[in-house]
Amino acid sequence: MSKRAKVILIIVLLLFAAVLVWLAKKNKKNIVEFETETPFKTTIVKKTVATGKVIPLEEVQIKPQIAGIVDKVVAEEGQIVKAGDLIATVRVVPNVEALNSANNEIKNAKLAFDNAKVQFERNKSLFEKGVIARQEFENSELNYNNANQRLSNARSNMDIVKRGTTAGLGSAANTNIRATSSGMIVEIPIKKGAQVIQSNSFNDGTTIATIADMSKMIFEGKVDESEVGKLIKGTELQVSLGAIENKKFPAKLNFIAPKGTEEGGAVQFKIKADVTLDKNYFIRAGYSANADIVLEEKDSILAIKEALLRFNKKTEKPYVEVKTGEGKFEKKELELGISDGVNIEIISGVTKDDEIKIWNKASKDEKKKDED
Repeated sequence: MSKRAKVILIIVLLLFAAVLVWLAKKNKKNIVEFETETPFKTTIVKKTVATGKVIPLEEVQIKPQIAGIVDKVVAEEGQIVKAGDLIATVRVVPNVEALNSANNEIKNAKLAFDNAKVQFERNKSLFEKGVIARQEFENSELNYNNANQRLSNARSNMDIVKRGTTAGLGSAANTNIRATSSGMIVEIPIKKGAQVIQSNSFNDGTTIATIADMSKMIFEGKVDESEVGKLIKGTELQVSLGAIENKKFPAKLNFIAPKGTEEGGAVQFKIKADVTLDKNYFIRAGYSANADIVLEEKDSILAIKEALLRFNKKTEKPYVEVKTGEGKFEKKELELGISDGVNIEIISGVTKDDEIKIWNKASKDEKKKDED
């Protein structure tokens, strides 16, 4: 072999070796390394949050039994009262029609009384002379007494129309607005000089004050229709108040509304729960609150992080890729259980020993693979 041929051969061999090295480096560069994780045993708690407020369990509205003008307010909001304590007084403003009617009633009663008195005195004289029988005399005496009583009633009615009370009523006078139950006055919506109307069959009447037992509070909130079916009475709740940070109050669910209301296109159901109070905190009526409700809980179940999941765009079935060798992964479809938003239960599809791919930022080839 000539010297020239040897040189050419060496050059060809060097070029071939360089090509092999280049190809090897290229192939190595194309292999993407993925980290892996294995399934683990954990406890998963599925929760929902109900928004609402805390309100007193027992709340009573005090209303007047007569119309008039508030003459004096003797109590104030936040005051503790007992049943029978005076809250306010009302000055009666007589109604012209009622006043005229009462006045006419007195006149008619007076006429009847005067007539009955004349008859009684005449019959008494005749009875004493033996002219009439005892029965006739006693009838005239009865008529006289009845007429006297009707006149007295008419005058009392006039007093009530004018002043809202009459002699003999004492503490039961309608003008004195008193507490009907014990507790704290949480609201007095009226002021001195305000006009009030009585409670009757056609009108609720003006609220003078609202009294509540602040030692018994409940949480009142709403949950979505997709979750209400999973609730049962007696479920334990944790209530957080917007006004008190880093403190949760235990509560027990005692009411689930049988009928929902539509709000913003979604059906909501009212719930109520008895709240266990802490003596170190004063809970005010109407505090906004959130209640954490446990819908489902499973202990010691096989789970993975939800971030490891992928979904087939055609079948929408969940899957993961399990390592089968160096840089090699196999797709495995999963049957899933409950989730808490971070971890999700694995019912079938992988075992605790499988190494599951931790997904890096998907390349164009991987996105296409998902679509297939």
